[in-house]
Amino acid sequence: MAAPQSPHPADGGAVVVERQTLRLKPPAMYQVILLNDNFTPMEFVVVVIQHYFNKDRETATQIMLKVHQDGRGVCGVYTRDIAATKVEQVIGAARQAGHPLQCVMEAI
Repeated sequence: MAAPQSPHPADGGAVVVERQTLRLKPPAMYQVILLNDNFTPMEFVVVVIQHYFNKDRETATQIMLKVHQDGRGVCGVYTRDIAATKVEQVIGAARQAGHPLQCVMEAI
């Protein structure tokens, strides 16, 4: 919405309002990443990926193997608030189960 301009005497006192298109940027996106450790069971990692990231068993297993082999694996890409919630949920579930699994988010 644009601000009205002051009336100009040559226009007969009419006020002109110019329409400006408001352009919104898409929200910043974040990767949610699981980090490898030598203590969390692989099966637990697969279950976490299935439950919190809505992946099928095969995809969850592939992500778990990526975490195991490369030290980290991307579980999903989300807006900031959703990514932060996923990180908290995963860490909470891991701690409740007594595992040191780490989960972080990184801007992309």
